[in-house]
Amino acid sequence: MKVSLITVSFNSIETIQETIDTVKSQSILGDIEYIVIDGNSTDGTKELLANERCISKFISEKDYGIYDAMNKGLRIATGDIVGFINSDDLLLESHVIENIVQAFIDYNADVVYANLFYVKREDPSIIVRKWKSKKYFNRFFEFGHVPPHPTFFIKTDLLDKIGLFNTRFKLAADYEFMLRTLKIQNLRAHYLDKYTVKMRLGGATNLSFGNIFKQNIEILKAWEINGLKSPYYFLPIRILNKILQFF
Repeated sequence: MKVSLITVSFNSIETIQETIDTVKSQSILGDIEYIVIDGNSTDGTKELLANERCISKFISEKDYGIYDAMNKGLRIATGDIVGFINSDDLLLESHVIENIVQAFIDYNADVVYANLFYVKREDPSIIVRKWKSKKYFNRFFEFGHVPPHPTFFIKTDLLDKIGLFNTRFKLAADYEFMLRTLKIQNLRAHYLDKYTVKMRLGGATNLSFGNIFKQNIEILKAWEINGLKSPYYFLPIRILNKILQFF
């Protein structure tokens, strides 16, 4: 299976080379279509990317935010499956993509997702939180669960049915996309119980308590626009799940 792996970037010169190096280390690199969508960086990121031979498709132009950039990547992806690795995140080891592909084959899956480590921004060898997901079940989202988006891969030909990221959401379009994919479309999901990504702390959602509040408002809106009603215990158990990631 050919894998489209997408990175979106903007002024990421401090971290993106490490991200690229973990992609280049993959055991099935020859089967990876590596797509990078840059927001017209001004810090040297654009020039670095232009010289990386492992990048299959490269666009650098102004966008309207991270989810608009992600949609650009999805529109040009030609792999059998597609997923994302953020410009400040790291694939954990060299067999990550190979293991994901094998899970699609072994379990005839439409979607595969796994676990994620949150790490210190300045030193990704230090693990701060462990996001261990769960096998998908009927009330997975009701009990505050959601797959870690950087571990989430989907068959590309299903995007016509599902649609792309809803760019009206600024902080929770990935949540809404996965809610729509798994709960509305009821696709076959396989949980790969392995840690596959190191995610640096400091993303847009975690920058402030205000952004965390805004993200939770958007998450409730994601239920509403999909014709769903979240249970009364949804937000408290979601917050509890996040707290438990520290232990």
